[in-house]
Amino acid sequence: MKILILTHRVPFPQNGGYAIVVCNTIKGLIALGHEVSLVALNGKKYYGSAQSNEDDLQQKIQYTSYDININISMFDAVTNLFSKKSNDVDRYYDAEFEKLLLRELRQTNYDVIQFEGLFVTPYLAAVRKQSKAKLIYRSHNIEHQVWMRLAQQKSDLFKKWYLQLLARRVKDYELQVLNKFDAVAVFTAEDKKTLLSYGINIPVEIFPVGIMLDDYRPNYNKTEFPSLFFLGSLDWMPNREGIEWFIDNFHKDLTDGDLRVKFYVAGHNIPDSFDDYEVLGKIFIQGEVDDASEFVNSKAIMIVPLLSSGGMRVKIVEGMAMEKCIISTALGAEGIGYTNGVNIMIANNRQEFYDAIERCIADEEFCRGIGINARKLIEQQHDVNVIAPKLVKFYGEP
Repeated sequence: MKILILTHRVPFPQNGGYAIVVCNTIKGLIALGHEVSLVALNGKKYYGSAQSNEDDLQQKIQYTSYDININISMFDAVTNLFSKKSNDVDRYYDAEFEKLLLRELRQTNYDVIQFEGLFVTPYLAAVRKQSKAKLIYRSHNIEHQVWMRLAQQKSDLFKKWYLQLLARRVKDYELQVLNKFDAVAVFTAEDKKTLLSYGINIPVEIFPVGIMLDDYRPNYNKTEFPSLFFLGSLDWMPNREGIEWFIDNFHKDLTDGDLRVKFYVAGHNIPDSFDDYEVLGKIFIQGEVDDASEFVNSKAIMIVPLLSSGGMRVKIVEGMAMEKCIISTALGAEGIGYTNGVNIMIANNRQEFYDAIERCIADEEFCRGIGINARKLIEQQHDVNVIAPKLVKFYGEP
């Protein structure tokens, strides 16, 4: 088949969950012999590059990127208060990009066009008019749930009201647009259940996050034990909210208390204000690392204090593949077929996190056992070479 993937971010380099999922999907489809094209918006808020360590993959596909300014000015934010539309989605629409996309569709007859998330859906009507391809929507998150859960965490009444307003607008748009596709692919059973409850009347199927297992080779000789770490993009609000909650709650325990373990924070777009959290020899704010896999391998215990959002956290799947002992909220581990205390540690409040950290840093054998079991789970459920054929079959269903 000829398959076109549309993304709202350039997935090169693979420095976040969205990019990892997109690239691994492409790798799985190519391995099955399908022709894959990628057309990506390159938003100013994020950064992507046509030249990166993913050049090998780019040479195997037809790849086009288009620069777009998705920043929202204060004036736009204020005027949006009086609009019924969602600025969060509308900022990704660009008339010139739409023309580029239509030229691509006139040149190539695609069998399948996959929209990677809500922010490329403003182009759905034009694509539908131009192409006879099967149009698939892949839901990385149920976007309005992200905003609603963020709102629930806020004590500031104005912020709560504003986030709830955003959530309602995104929900109205999301539910209106999804039924215009031919089918929807989701990562978790929870997301499928939610979409069906909202009246989505097209096929909805579950395809877990898939990774290339050969890319994940743990080496315990390079692992510092005990050590805690967090890895994630902090330009994504749920990640920032979660890590701020964790540091605010455990800063004293990690620096002056009984949790005698070094804590490392790494990821994309860490604000300068996070430097204030750093404590010499105890808490390390490292920013973006050159090699995420090497960073993960060098640390022992991964924390995922996610308080909002949904979907499936790619970093947990990757951490499990690297045989990490992971301590996560149940929401963070949503969609993963885990067994608490066997292949992951679930902690939903401060005391549960404290107890889990205390146990893990005191028992290296226990941590290693959790990690080994985690790897087995990923091999069984998240091998992209198993998931990709199921996705292709889904493409072909009437």
